[in-house]
Amino acid sequence: MSERKYNIQDALKRTDARHVLGLSGGKDSAALAVYIKDRYPELHDRMEYFFSDTGAELQEVYDVLEKLEAYLGKEIIRLSSGRPFEHWLKVHNDFLPSPRQRWCTRVMKIEPFERWIGTDDAISYIGIRADEFREGYISHKDNIKAVYPFIEDGLVRDDIFQILEDSVGIPEYYKWRSRSGCYFCFFQRQEEWLGLKEEHPTLFDMAVSIEKEAGNGYTWVQGRTLEEVAQHAMNKRKMLGPRATKTAVRWQDSLRSGEEDDDPEDQSCLICSL
Repeated sequence: MSERKYNIQDALKRTDARHVLGLSGGKDSAALAVYIKDRYPELHDRMEYFFSDTGAELQEVYDVLEKLEAYLGKEIIRLSSGRPFEHWLKVHNDFLPSPRQRWCTRVMKIEPFERWIGTDDAISYIGIRADEFREGYISHKDNIKAVYPFIEDGLVRDDIFQILEDSVGIPEYYKWRSRSGCYFCFFQRQEEWLGLKEEHPTLFDMAVSIEKEAGNGYTWVQGRTLEEVAQHAMNKRKMLGPRATKTAVRWQDSLRSGEEDDDPEDQSCLICSL
């Protein structure tokens, strides 16, 4: 275990450090907050729960946070860069963020988090599961260490869904989207952009507008405009036709039994995890 990591028992002894847990509005970080409250109540009493708000989140994300605040009995602290995405886009010369240039992550999530911590010794609790192979965001600042309770306690995907089903429920956007994060997240699959157009047409139009105003040949999806992406996804859906099912399956159960998970390449966007 590296010097930037703690195990949870050692972390519990650190009464001189701040204990923080970042929430993304996604399933894993939400389940971790519930798990900490129920499994480690003495830690929950000391925990500072936070959310890095870009101002471009889906309404369903805010709904998750409200449910969590009620369940946890504690305020979830909102962090912010102080400016909207459009401002930072201009600062970056209308260069849209991408998997290789994630300036939005740095400016709108990581920097506000590290300013909030300042020079305090802090232990950050991260919701990566025992069946995953990634680390998520670990600060380069020496005063911020990481803890992975799910990995230490052996919790896997099915455990996370059970925790949520027994408490605050599974976030509604998983009906059509595989990740939390901004409505214009460039990690979305083509069918998820179509889902955004169908579920939140105004937000889809805003993403199209940002893409057009940015100009300079860059698009949210390399090589295609959003309008082309949505049309392509619609054509593919029509070609495949309706899927025949013998019995009705709840979307929650379908998601729980699925093998696909969030792309490990996008995890730094969330500071904590999904």
